[in-house]
Parts: sequence; structure tokens; C-alpha cells
Amino acid sequence: MRPWDAAAPLVRAAQRGDALAMDDLLKLVTPYVTRLCTSIAPRDTADAVQESLLAVFRGLRGLRDPQAFYGWVRAVTVREAARVARRTASETPAEPQEIARLRDLLPHAGSELTTEVRDLLARLPVQHRTVLVLRELEGLDERTMAALIGVPEGTVKSRLSRARSSFRKAWTR
Repeated sequence: MRPWDAAAPLVRAAQRGDALAMDDLLKLVTPYVTRLCTSIAPRDTADAVQESLLAVFRGLRGLRDPQAFYGWVRAVTVREAARVARRTASETPAEPQEIARLRDLLPHAGSELTTEVRDLLARLPVQHRTVLVLRELEGLDERTMAALIGVPEGTVKSRLSRARSSFRKAWTR
């Protein structure tokens, strides 16, 4: 059974006001939300997760298609994690001398990021970190990312290019 198939009945029940279904739904998506927030807001993961889950809780009634739940949660989480990271982090751009693609740096044993990769991501500006995570970890294309974060596709492409360059330079140090 696909995750969105398992979530659909819970979404419908939670939308009707079933508090237990809402609790089960939030428990179901917490690991996914945490994984996204850890990559986008590494210094404030707990706050980003809390803000994201709160936004999911508040906005669930407005979700029309229960099958779209995970995509909607991703959009909400990316927005909230980027907002928390911008609000709380002092952004210092990565140094301009950084070569491996982020996907190639993931450990073979699982989907968790290595400590070194997490540290490098944390040093990137939020906008660069967000597009890098969405592209390399979530596998989204530029058009989808642009719609998700609310910027033109060309902006996503330029941010992605700069993010990859900064990441490569930092990695080779």
C-alpha cells in the first residue's frame, strides 16, 4: 500500500473532526516532515517541525484531494522550514571554493545525510539549501520547485546552480 493510500482515510476522518485520526495522521507524517526540516532548517529543526505540523493541522480542512496529502505536506513543510530558517538563522553564504553532487554524497546504507553533508548544507543560504534539498533529495524538477516555493523557474535554476557550486567548493576543502 502506498503511503498516500494509507493517509487518505485518516485525512477524511480528520477533516470531519476526528481528533484521533488527526493525531494518527500527524504521527504518520512526522518522520517525513522532520527529514525535510532537518535539511532545510538544520539549526532550528525542532521549531521548523513544530511550525510545519501546526500548519498541517490548521490547514487540513482546506485540502480537497486526500490523495494529494503528501505533496501538500511537502509544500507546507518547505514553506514553514524556509520561513523558520530565514527568521532565526544568520545567513552567511558559503565560501566561493567548493565537486560532488549531493546525491552522490549520501551514504549507501540509508537515506540519512552524513554529518559532513548536513554541516555543509547548514552553511548554505536558506534559498540555496531549499532548492538543493528539493532537487537532490526529493527529486523535484525546476517547474515543480518553482511552484512549490513561489518563485519563477529561472530563479530556481540560478539558485540551484549557485547552490551546487557553493556545495562543491565547500566539499573539496
